[in-house]
Amino acid sequence: MSNNAIGNVSRNDYYQKDVDDKILLNLRDLGQKIPFLYEGKNSQRRALIILRKTGSVSQRKLTELLNIKPGSMSEILTKLANKGLITRTPSEYDRRTSIISLTEKGIQIADEASEFRSERRVEMFSYLDDIEKITLLNLLEKINNT
Repeated sequence: MSNNAIGNVSRNDYYQKDVDDKILLNLRDLGQKIPFLYEGKNSQRRALIILRKTGSVSQRKLTELLNIKPGSMSEILTKLANKGLITRTPSEYDRRTSIISLTEKGIQIADEASEFRSERRVEMFSYLDDIEKITLLNLLEKINNT
């Protein structure tokens, strides 16, 4: 554990916890930190990265891929459109549906965001050697498959 408290648990409280509680506290906190470390705390950036990978998609599909609420998606898309990063085109099959596409500027920002993501991924695991990474992966897979 670092010098900081884990989440809202003080150092003294943390050290008095049993091993299972310490594991759960660390996994919970990692679950909150990983999205920030991996892609930043920015749903706009996540949307750009997904659009870059998938190409043009409906607003509904993008909402599903980001796993966010439709209202939040509308807000994100409005901000991206205002910045000139996306276009919204009515679907030729269903006028109630918008097809979201990246602009050239959006492609550039998405590529920069992907590069940032790659750098963060390397940084996240730079403290572990290859054997530790494999051990961690095996343990996480074991927990996830129960």
